Amino acid sequence: MKISSALLGLALLTGAQGAELKPETLRAWNQYVHDADSAMRARLEPGRHFLWTDEAPDRAARVRKGEILIAPMDGAGMHHVPDGLIHHWVGAMFIPDATLDGVLAVAHDYDRYKDIYRPKVLDSRLLACGDGRQEYSMVWMNNIVFVNATLQSHYEAHDFRVDRQRSYTITHVTGAQEIEDYGKSGERLLPAGEGNGFIWRLQSIARYQERDGGVYLELEAIGLTRDIPATIRWMTGPLVTRLSRGTLAASLRQTREGVAASARATQALTACSMRGSHPAAIAVAEEDGPTEMHR
Repeated sequence: MKISSALLGLALLTGAQGAELKPETLRAWNQYVHDADSAMRARLEPGRHFLWTDEAPDRAARVRKGEILIAPMDGAGMHHVPDGLIHHWVGAMFIPDATLDGVLAVAHDYDRYKDIYRPKVLDSRLLACGDGRQEYSMVWMNNIVFVNATLQSHYEAHDFRVDRQRSYTITHVTGAQEIEDYGKSGERLLPAGEGNGFIWRLQSIARYQERDGGVYLELEAIGLTRDIPATIRWMTGPLVTRLSRGTLAASLRQTREGVAASARATQALTACSMRGSHPAAIAVAEEDGPTEMHR
């Protein structure tokens, strides 16, 4: 699932160009994502909630009605570390009339990310997959606060199937390079580490659970950027919050629309196939009534 443009927007608000990722900042990040992964595994323990949605009485009811909930995972969603900021937000929604396998099929359709998540995602492609692990790439663009940024990023995703109704995926960026003058005659891919250094690290945790006639989907987006200078925190703080909510909500909404479009395409293909079927088969299908199929 797309996580990059949500966190790119955060990074564009965080100060001057050319900030250097320091060893102490990286150590703080590694510890943070280690703790986040441990917290995810703890959700599998007996008596614990698998979904963040179930941790408050009203959340499940709100998402069942179609609302997309966005919140900081804890605190204000921003954690100061030495010479850096860790952003950690969570979003949740419900996809009615969907199956877990159908939603996962769309989430894993990396070649179609450029269609599902347009216009931010300009290109996407699957590079390798097998044994619950996928590698893929995306070219994506964002424009915020009068700054255009285009990045080519490579990702590695690991799937963990808990049972027939539950699954989760951990995704992290393995490399990111800025594209200078994208779409112009002088376009060029900058070497890793050069350019504005908008994003240092990215990771996401996606949770899926099939129940109540559909699928609950949650996405934790975690990113490491340079710190916000103290002189402009009063101005950028509210912008970061609005951007976090808006971009994460858009990503979830586009995922839900992608699942619905996949279901409609499958239905159309099935209907087309039935037209060419033997009349007896059509008669049986008409007796049974329409069946919604999911990818």
